[in-house]
Amino acid sequence: MSKKISLFNLCVTLVIISACSAFLIGSVYKLTEPAISKAKEKKQLEAIASVVGGDFDNDPYAERISVKLKDGTQMELFPARKDGQITSIAVKSSSDKGFGGKIEMMVGIFIDGTINNYEILEQHETPGLGTKISETRFKSQFKGYRPASNDFKLKKDGGDIDAVTAATISSRAAVDALSKAYKGYNRFNLGNKNE
Repeated sequence: MSKKISLFNLCVTLVIISACSAFLIGSVYKLTEPAISKAKEKKQLEAIASVVGGDFDNDPYAERISVKLKDGTQMELFPARKDGQITSIAVKSSSDKGFGGKIEMMVGIFIDGTINNYEILEQHETPGLGTKISETRFKSQFKGYRPASNDFKLKKDGGDIDAVTAATISSRAAVDALSKAYKGYNRFNLGNKNE
């Protein structure tokens, strides 16, 4: 009899502890959600300013629009204007093909279709290897690059782009995200926001 009561008491105790833990975790999440959201927005704003290049006098974040690619991917674009004219566009893009999973970036494309720069917003690549896609040595080969007039693939795949040594998968994922950003730019540039 005492063994049954003891087992029952253990189960009840475990359920109470689990319920309290779940409540505490949920409460902490609710309390920190606005701060996390603000931090992500701030990171995006900094990335937009970094990638659009040059001077702009509007708020690209406030003027953001969405475009839909042929494959159904929804993308956010942030037009940067100077004296009312769009000079460049920041495109939030991503690839699920990274070695560590999803890579998310903000890509700056001038209105003539050349890439200016990109900033990694989120990635889980191997430190010291895949994370090098965010370093100047890899990023600099895209500055002034025109995906429309070049073979936009890694040299290992018959293209023009040097991969990060020992991080081919991460490099391919970065090129994939950049390629999607360029497709998003084209959807916007052609005036066709949805297909």
